[in-house]
Amino acid sequence: MVLLDVEKGKRVRVLSLNGGTGLEDKLTQHGLYPGDCVRVLRTAPLGGPLLVDVHGREIALGRGIAEKIKVEESKCE
Repeated sequence: MVLLDVEKGKRVRVLSLNGGTGLEDKLTQHGLYPGDCVRVLRTAPLGGPLLVDVHGREIALGRGIAEKIKVEESKCE
């Protein structure tokens, strides 16, 4: 499953960042790495971005980027 498919409020574990080196670099600069647990806080309507919580920080991700982040349902705490 990809991050874009995750329901609001759910916690998932990041499996991989599948957008090439540039995207991986950008996301890791924001503190998002494979293996991290993230929670979807909000999904903006009309094709807007997702707001996710990563290690207590809120990050807005465009839908195109969220489609490239492979995740799994996991018991993240």
